[in-house]
Amino acid sequence: MKNKILISLFTFIICVGCKSQVTQIKPENTRGVPVKEHIIQALLWQQNAAEYKALTYQAYNLAQFQLDKILTKNTFKKPIAIVTDIDETVLDNSPYSGKQVELDENYSSLRWTEWVNKKKAGVIPGALSFFKYAKSKGVEIFYISNRSSKQTKETIENLKLKGFPFADESHVILKNSNSEKETRRNYVRKTHEIVLFLGDNLSDFSSIFENRSTIQRNKSVDSLKTLFGKKYIVFPNPIYGDWETKGILEGKYKWTDFQKDSIRHKKILSY
Repeated sequence: MKNKILISLFTFIICVGCKSQVTQIKPENTRGVPVKEHIIQALLWQQNAAEYKALTYQAYNLAQFQLDKILTKNTFKKPIAIVTDIDETVLDNSPYSGKQVELDENYSSLRWTEWVNKKKAGVIPGALSFFKYAKSKGVEIFYISNRSSKQTKETIENLKLKGFPFADESHVILKNSNSEKETRRNYVRKTHEIVLFLGDNLSDFSSIFENRSTIQRNKSVDSLKTLFGKKYIVFPNPIYGDWETKGILEGKYKWTDFQKDSIRHKKILSY
């Protein structure tokens, strides 16, 4: 009888222990697929990898090398200019992406505006010294970005705080209603000879890359391969860009998070 009581008591203790373990398990994400988990590795790379910093230094070293070559053979009738993108080319917005990961949140214009208004975007390694060098050589800088024109004041202030030259309304040309950049590049061409284009997105260089599929974008890169490293200087950005929105996601913005996750997995090559 005594043994039966001990066995029953032991069984009861085990059951209670199992029950307490079950109640401590955190419930799974009821929303389904985490919306920003796919950028975590890329974000960690941009914020921590010395290789990322090496690549941006390399890009700006190459830009300076090409600029020097151009200046020694300068026969242009108009003043020389460089056209550059801002985000992930001049300014580092990775903390905004970090906030997206922290909140597991898709792009939000309100959240992006919150970040821009802080004017805390850092400097992409190599950017400041290059643009100061270009100015010292008599070259003007035009910042053509798809930030909203409503954010011109905050963007200029952020650039000024970091010491960038030509941070004024004449040289910082942001987006109005249309995100294509060719019209704004042509505006600069009216008065200046653009000798270099800098950016992290192919549409920063030419309209030939606008609204193109992955296959079309790659074919265009092949056809213009001699311009990369000479007139077009590309910066790494594995977190976001047309390569994903226009390429991987095929320019469609109404996919559910589950559909986006499925598409990303299907586009990966294996053996």
